Amino acid sequence: MNKESNWLKFKSDLRERLKKFTLDIIKLVQTLPKTSEAKTIGNQLLRSGTSVYANYRAALRGRSKAEFFSKLCISVEEADESEMWLDLLMESDISNNSNIKALHQESLELLKILAHLRKTINNKNTKSG
Repeated sequence: MNKESNWLKFKSDLRERLKKFTLDIIKLVQTLPKTSEAKTIGNQLLRSGTSVYANYRAALRGRSKAEFFSKLCISVEEADESEMWLDLLMESDISNNSNIKALHQESLELLKILAHLRKTINNKNTKSG
């Protein structure tokens, strides 16, 4: 594979991984108790968890490198927020859903990937500018 096809495969694979993450977030939120605390955290997690994927897709459709980078930055912020809400769900014992820990681990991995991608692109833009 050449560099361009590797990049395309990476972007496609990440898009599918983020889609799965988003679907898993939706499933998790559906299982949360109907308490006010769980509803509040669930709503925030649902918003940030779906936004990671939505903004990454928007980045892929960006009309310029600047637009790609901007949407990618939002995706990183939303991934960080999703990780925080999942951490709070685990620490608060609001839910005993066994998938929370695995989903939290996935959120950390996705955050690292997205943040590294952002840093790499920012470094390339800085050097060429």
